Amino acid sequence: MPSATSVRDKLVGLRDTIRRYDYAYFVLDDPEVPDAEYDRVLRELRALESEHPSLVTVDSPTQRVGGSPASGFAEVRHEIPMLSLDNAFNEQEVMDFGRRLKERLAKADVSISEIDFAAEPKLDGAAVSLLYEDGILVRGATRGDGHRGEDVTHNIRTIPAVPLHLRGSAIPARLEVRGEVFMPKQGFLEYNRKALERGEKPFVNPRNAAAGSLRQLDPKLAAERPLDAFFYGVGLIEGGELPPRHSEVLGRLQGWGLRICPEWKVVGGILGCLAYYENIQQKRDKLPYEIDGVVYKVDDRHWQELVGFVSRAPRWAIAHKFPAQEELTVINAVEFQVGRTGALTPVARLKPVFVGGVTVSNATLHNMDEIKRKDIRIGDAVIVRRAGDVIPEVVKVIVERRPKDAKRVKLPKRCPECRSDVVRAESEAVARCVGGLYCPAQRKEALRHFASRSAMDIEGLGEKLIDQLVDNKLVETPADLYRLSAEDLQGLDRMGQKSAEKLLAALRKSKSTTLAKFLLALGIRDVGEATAQALSKHFGSLEDLMEATEEDLLEVPDVGPVIAAHVRAFFQEDHNRKVIDDLRNLELAWKAPRRARTVASSPVSGKTIVLTGSLRSMSREKAKARLLELGAKVTSGVSKSTDIVVAGENPGSKLTRATALGIKVLAEDELLLLVARDS
Repeated sequence: MPSATSVRDKLVGLRDTIRRYDYAYFVLDDPEVPDAEYDRVLRELRALESEHPSLVTVDSPTQRVGGSPASGFAEVRHEIPMLSLDNAFNEQEVMDFGRRLKERLAKADVSISEIDFAAEPKLDGAAVSLLYEDGILVRGATRGDGHRGEDVTHNIRTIPAVPLHLRGSAIPARLEVRGEVFMPKQGFLEYNRKALERGEKPFVNPRNAAAGSLRQLDPKLAAERPLDAFFYGVGLIEGGELPPRHSEVLGRLQGWGLRICPEWKVVGGILGCLAYYENIQQKRDKLPYEIDGVVYKVDDRHWQELVGFVSRAPRWAIAHKFPAQEELTVINAVEFQVGRTGALTPVARLKPVFVGGVTVSNATLHNMDEIKRKDIRIGDAVIVRRAGDVIPEVVKVIVERRPKDAKRVKLPKRCPECRSDVVRAESEAVARCVGGLYCPAQRKEALRHFASRSAMDIEGLGEKLIDQLVDNKLVETPADLYRLSAEDLQGLDRMGQKSAEKLLAALRKSKSTTLAKFLLALGIRDVGEATAQALSKHFGSLEDLMEATEEDLLEVPDVGPVIAAHVRAFFQEDHNRKVIDDLRNLELAWKAPRRARTVASSPVSGKTIVLTGSLRSMSREKAKARLLELGAKVTSGVSKSTDIVVAGENPGSKLTRATALGIKVLAEDELLLLVARDS
């Protein structure tokens, strides 16, 4: 049986190893070992401590979470006040700050042409004070009013980036460090996602998330929150000395195992400060944590003492704030915008407010579910947020300021663009306009889809040409494409006589199509190639399909309630039917498709087929269309469920995989014989 001394030595070694791992991971941002190895050492430590509970120490890495929930927060009086900083909101105010510093240093007989500053991002979290005695964390407190805060030690200990035991040498007997606890952006988004799944109220922003987490009475709840911390200064120090420059103090903190923001930098003069501000502002949205400005501190600590303090702030430091990302305003109205796919997005029309560096008068409300969740009403006072290039959004309603005549937001029954019906499936958050062939908001997208290769296959009708046709009001619906003349086309950019004739020829050619391709071209929601083929085969005629009920549609293989509802809604819309009639009158035609009973006898009916390599006798698209017509399912990847692989020239890895899986492989000639049996 091992002696008490050997067990104690083993425990000390394991704890030191974990602290070294934590230092490399959190402070140096350079993990020393994989997570699995870290977890193994931590489990070994826990097991040994459970066998010898009398040897457990308060600074052990296993003691981050423990004890019963607190009944309240004890008051902490800061021995050295945690002062706030004065703010600067523009370059002139920063220049004035620099001028005042030089004047005060001159009065103290310091002659200097340029002042060095330690510059660092201003984190948007919760300020904290940590007290270490003989290198061991004994207390964590909030800033409070700067003189008195709250004891949140039980929650501070749960933050992995906070060392419970300082490392290195020359550690003071008593050391109070100041820093910021924050919730990283990704952690904030993930926590809110899970909160919504649990039916809980999400946090408004990462700052509130950090502050709220520190005020949990139960440390187990705080431990579930993805909190992090950076440290930026020293308040109290006893039994030790600090180096003469603030930048060197940061290095000392890092050496003791306290994490500092990696974006800090020493800059020369006020112009250096302003350049730093611009650089950080450009990087702001890419940083993994929220910041609301930058802080400039005179680097020379002796000069800091000469410049001194006012009652609430040091004269030697200033916070240069970014334009506010959140502001208070009022919702004057809510309108609905129609996107290119028919989705209706509610947009708040706001009382204009300056936020994020610009005047904002509109904000997205996302969808009706979001409006309901946030209980947003017309007339509400709201907090609106704009971050970088992100579209402004309403993040919170100030219910206490809600006027008596505030109105609930209602989803329109008709599209605001074309007056077609608006439908919303029970399983979807988004409402949509069903006037896909007619709606101006969907016009360009509908035409692009209509002309695509798998639909009407109108060669030469690309995205830029469609933009010109719509912008010049030459085309409003797909039917208008077939009314175009050479004179119409030759007036467009990069469209000469020869190009115009080629496009008109392609349009004439496309008039002879198949019912399946025509159905696909209509752009009915969720109706892809396979579904269009299934509908074509089942109903046999466009007229029968247009009159089908949802019950009729549910009889089609692979058509469920959602697709059935989409198809029915599309054909019920008068605008769509008018465009279809227009197209038929312009001589778009197709042969009657094979009915389901004919397809059932096909040798490829129900088979899953993959095409690979180049085919000599036809294009891959035509081969796919022919197979679909005969009831096959054509996929792009080879799997165990694949029945046949058709290999043309240069087949590649799909043939190799098919051979390995023992799947039947056909050459092109064999495919032609197979499909010819049913011709």
